[in-house]
Amino acid sequence: MIKQAIIPLAGLGTRLLPLTSVIPKELLPINGKPGIEYILDECIKSGITEIIFIISKKKESIKKYFYNDAFYKKLIKKKNDKRIKQDYKKIKKYKKMIKFVYQNLPRGTGDAILKCEKLIKSDFFLMLMPDDLIIKNNCSRSMIALHKKYKSSIIASKKVSKNNVSRWGILDVKKINGRNFIIQDVIEKPKTKKAPSRYAVIGRYILPKKIFKILKKQKPGRNGEIHITDSIKTLILSQNKFIGHIFRGKYLDCGSMSGYINSTLEISKL
Repeated sequence: MIKQAIIPLAGLGTRLLPLTSVIPKELLPINGKPGIEYILDECIKSGITEIIFIISKKKESIKKYFYNDAFYKKLIKKKNDKRIKQDYKKIKKYKKMIKFVYQNLPRGTGDAILKCEKLIKSDFFLMLMPDDLIIKNNCSRSMIALHKKYKSSIIASKKVSKNNVSRWGILDVKKINGRNFIIQDVIEKPKTKKAPSRYAVIGRYILPKKIFKILKKQKPGRNGEIHITDSIKTLILSQNKFIGHIFRGKYLDCGSMSGYINSTLEISKL
């Protein structure tokens, strides 16, 4: 059973400057609630009991957000405010579930995941990218149910327009059965004419523990970084089964300024 999730948070969030020069993008409020809390709630509602945050020394404020007990205790003693008590109770609940590891050099998502190797206990784990919010349906819960049925790795996907395939990792699919399909390959940001499909990778993965062995041997790719996509490709080509899941719900990209603003507008409608 999948009970652990990894969330990479060490990125600098340059697309959201100047806001992220002061506040980590994951703590920026979306309709009055830090973006990371939407991801945490998705994990909790899907049955996850332990969440590993990958941060850097430059993003220590994320850890402080969950370990600011003295501030809350002093404030509650002074004001005895019901809302503040509820917020503190919620943050304490999150804190019990979270472990922190550090990636202080920007060497890619694959390198970040490798930092978690010693903490992963089961054969498979969930990974969520914090820039990608999926509302109106719990994508992680659906993926975990699918994994339980097929004992397979899973990648969340959605169909994108032909003109936008070069912005995404695109899946080469074998056959489609309802909302699921077999993945034959992953092509990172292909040119429009060379894209094998219009099914894009969205930031939800169920990955096998064996990916750590691949990551250890993997050579740096584009920009000198270790890319998780390259390790996934290696596993697929070694006959490891990966299923693509076309998730229900609405996708929101919180990683850009326009996407961040739109996310607040969309969530305020719920």
